[in-house]
Amino acid sequence: MRIIIAAFVVLPAAAFAQQQVVKPPVANYWVNVETAAGMSMPGMEGMGGFMAGMMGGQGQSGRKIMLQLGSQRPADGGPRADHFIPSGMSMGPSLPLLTPQRAPVEREPTDIPQGMDKPRGRMLIYWGCGESARSGQPVIVDFAKLGQGQTPPNMTSRRVSVPSGPSPSRAKTYGDWPNQQNTKAVPDSASLKGDHQIKGNYSPDIQFSLSEDFMDRVELSSAARGNGAVNVSWNAVGTATGYFATVFGSDGGNDMVMWSSSELQEMGGMLMNYVPPAEVARLIREKIVLAPSVTECTVPAEVVKRAGGSPFLNFIAYGPEANFVQPPRPSDPKQPWEQIWTAKVRFKSTASTLLGEASGGGGRRPARTQGPSPASEAGAEQTAEPAQKPAAGPDPLKEGVNILRGIFGR
Repeated sequence: MRIIIAAFVVLPAAAFAQQQVVKPPVANYWVNVETAAGMSMPGMEGMGGFMAGMMGGQGQSGRKIMLQLGSQRPADGGPRADHFIPSGMSMGPSLPLLTPQRAPVEREPTDIPQGMDKPRGRMLIYWGCGESARSGQPVIVDFAKLGQGQTPPNMTSRRVSVPSGPSPSRAKTYGDWPNQQNTKAVPDSASLKGDHQIKGNYSPDIQFSLSEDFMDRVELSSAARGNGAVNVSWNAVGTATGYFATVFGSDGGNDMVMWSSSELQEMGGMLMNYVPPAEVARLIREKIVLAPSVTECTVPAEVVKRAGGSPFLNFIAYGPEANFVQPPRPSDPKQPWEQIWTAKVRFKSTASTLLGEASGGGGRRPARTQGPSPASEAGAEQTAEPAQKPAAGPDPLKEGVNILRGIFGR
């Protein structure tokens, strides 16, 4: 018995001795690459990070890159850094990485101010491809009840494992592009293939070569079916690892409608962004993300009807990643791995348009559907008076989104 116990005591110590000492890199560099098609939705810009994520950002068409450099070294004098790019980018020899001067962020109070009406309205949540909504749908989120801390027991949203990139809060010195000094547009013919070098006075030199390039553009098309459902189809994007789609709309009153292409209930707030290929593969197995072989999905008739005359379709094709590290990891586990720098290049292709329209052109913008205003109901006599807004509570759409941001930690 003593011999057995001794064996169990020695084994963990031996296993521990084989663990490699890994020191974090001095600098981290991220290149975010997007191919975008479609348009933005009016009024969404001021609705906060949660809904911006749900809608996939601003939705401007074209090729886009975002560069982020974080270093644990202080700058030698004023911080300076540049990304020297391949000639195929057609944007000059380099892009300047500017260290932003950020004002302190003021957090909004979570409590409803005294005397202000409680938030109103509801969000109706649907999911799944098909001509009809599944049983148990929609899940209804009442914003007024959320404001009182009553979360619907049947509302779910999965955690998605996405690493955090460089930021001013996690680095001694930080720089990014585009910035206030340089916001030049990326040409439609730009190519990332070739050698890249990042040089600055607060980080080690970073150098890597890319064989990957901008993803193909997503082309969406949709056609209404006889029962009111809308079939959405898209081109097969060559390097895509998976697809995900959402629809957002309003009935013109206090109800918002959200739908996602997931087979299981999923809001999709974290999914309308870059997701690592391994995580996309997991989400495909769990029937949250559509496989890269899928090229169509039908939005149920109930969603189209409840979402009003101009529901907004947002789509993402997840792409590959390229990862670099210097020096490479030693094969000997006894030798410490002292990383100098890491670089990550990640890709996505997005499209956004009105449901029922193609994503290729700019298209028309969704009309704002509203009921009759108090002035129009009161008659011409009242419209002649000076414009006075009635004392009303907060906008139900914005307040509901703000509450949902709190629930999902956005």
